[in-house]
Amino acid sequence: MSVRSVTLLGSTGSIGTQAIDVISRHPDRFRVDAISAGGANAGLLARQAVELGVARVGVADPGRAAEVEAALAAQAPRAGARPVEVVVGPDAATELAGAGSDVVLNGITGSVGLGPTLAALAAGSTLALANKESLVVGGVLVQDAKQRPDQIVPVDSEHSAIAQALRSGRREEVRRLVLTASGGPFRGWARDDVKAVSPQQALAHPTWAMGPVVTINSATLMNKGLELIEAHLLFDVPTDEITVVVHPQSVVHSMVEFVDGSTIAQASPPDMRLPIALGLSWPDRLGEVAAGCDWSGATAWTFEPLDEELFPAVGLARAAASASATHPAVYNAANEECVAAFLEGRIGFLDIVETVQRVLGEHTGTSRAVVTLDDVTGAEGWARARAHEILTRR
Repeated sequence: MSVRSVTLLGSTGSIGTQAIDVISRHPDRFRVDAISAGGANAGLLARQAVELGVARVGVADPGRAAEVEAALAAQAPRAGARPVEVVVGPDAATELAGAGSDVVLNGITGSVGLGPTLAALAAGSTLALANKESLVVGGVLVQDAKQRPDQIVPVDSEHSAIAQALRSGRREEVRRLVLTASGGPFRGWARDDVKAVSPQQALAHPTWAMGPVVTINSATLMNKGLELIEAHLLFDVPTDEITVVVHPQSVVHSMVEFVDGSTIAQASPPDMRLPIALGLSWPDRLGEVAAGCDWSGATAWTFEPLDEELFPAVGLARAAASASATHPAVYNAANEECVAAFLEGRIGFLDIVETVQRVLGEHTGTSRAVVTLDDVTGAEGWARARAHEILTRR
């Protein structure tokens, strides 16, 4: 098989470091041309650049550029290594994403990943998408940017599971998609009990090791709301044909139910390297990526209905997806503002979803059939400002 060139966005984060682990185990399959990150972890970014032998490094924060360049200079480049070009600024990742690598893995957190997503699609690269926010926010813009049906390969474990299960039948044979959720650290709690939880408690996810924003989103189940919208867009399935069930063991990553009553599930221990590897190598599978399930002892997998009272975020996502093309962008942007405020200790846990609900309720949306990037960014900007105003008054 030919070697695939890769551009890795968000290389120092959870997705990025695990992707590098996968790539390093399969040097005959991948060549990393470029990596990017915010720049806060300059030493790690420089080490990755030298070890991978990349030609370009993107640094989003201009204030970190000198630190990254100094860290690169301090590394001992391997003999014959390519000189490293440092691309600096908020559009650095977008520039690298549009350079035409075979695969662009977008592991950036937040809606800032939209520009790189659109750039990768425009360049014809396969987009291994871990940045769900760019699809949720960009919606039809991202779908219209695709040059071929299989150009976007999902890297979220749930959507990777669905993509794998969908190989078992044709689109017209699908009855519904079933997204599984761990339930986070507060599964089974009463609503009154979570009012005073701390960021540290919310960051203690029972099964997954993720970045802070994604972990808080998992605790509120905003993450599952984003994933519902993402599944609706990725697989062209109406939101009322997507079910969310709680599966605390996080072994069955999602399922597809077909019209004959058969359900196909994808199962593996919770390890993001598996969907990352599939994102990089799709439609092929790499060998020895992650440990499989242990069938040597007794085990049990349980499934529970979603507690809509404790976790109203999923219902809000359904409403946002049905309201207008810009409501999902508002849903995501307001949430990002609220999560930042919660992590800083400025608001309570329940304030996150309550504020998102209020901002969504005030958004008028757009009735135009054609939505532009300006429409989306304008809605996002309004949502962030309105959420900030509400939070400040609290």
